[in-house]
Amino acid sequence: MDTWRFIDTGEHTGEQNMRYDEMLAQQLVGGAGTPVVRIFRWKPWAISLGYNQSVADLNVERCAGDGIDVVWRPTGGRAILHAEELTYSVVMVSDRKSVLQVYNDISRALVRGLALFGVDVVLQKSQPDFRTEYRRTSSIPCFTSSARYEIEWHGRKLVGSAQRRYSDGARDIVLPHGSILCGSAHRRLADYLAVDNPRLVEQIRRDMERKTVDLSELLARPVDLDELGRAIRKGFELEWGVTFENASADLRLEPLLLA
Repeated sequence: MDTWRFIDTGEHTGEQNMRYDEMLAQQLVGGAGTPVVRIFRWKPWAISLGYNQSVADLNVERCAGDGIDVVWRPTGGRAILHAEELTYSVVMVSDRKSVLQVYNDISRALVRGLALFGVDVVLQKSQPDFRTEYRRTSSIPCFTSSARYEIEWHGRKLVGSAQRRYSDGARDIVLPHGSILCGSAHRRLADYLAVDNPRLVEQIRRDMERKTVDLSELLARPVDLDELGRAIRKGFELEWGVTFENASADLRLEPLLLA
């Protein structure tokens, strides 16, 4: 069986979290790293923008006034308010798998873990036309639409994901990100968009309420993030047949790399 690392780095700023994932990817590109599954959280709450998304989509002054970080992800996709969630990243060699194949592999592991946590979910089967979708202002938030193999419950999105690829000349290294919604705070993103039309803001808010679901809603109880993290870890082990090394060191952070 393949040997991987599993890391729970706890709470950090948006910049630290994104810099850490970028570092893990570059280590693997350089031949010094190992495949990694990481789970983490955000303190303070942060809005992350996709790699090619414009900060002009946000009311930055309002974000700063409310203590909300703004950061770019190294991955693509659209804006997410990282609040009541457990975030994951995976750094791995693509083994010539397509973008959608990688999404499928990761989502199947997450579905396995979520089942252990007590939630039965399914994968989205269709793929929207994102070139058309992204022209609409209402598409600024990630959670207003689902891509193929993203995780849903009765048509409502539970996990949002994005992906980026790097190359060392001989192989592709993949960095996928994803947000597992644990509470409803992600819907507040509508309040931080640079949208002057109150009706459009309200439409976006309604879209997020209608199109998303979170674990606390499904379970009718607060989410124990440590318990969820253990379930996600086990899901990867069972679905992928991997062995995570250094289990006793999982909660240790490499502080110099996050300084």
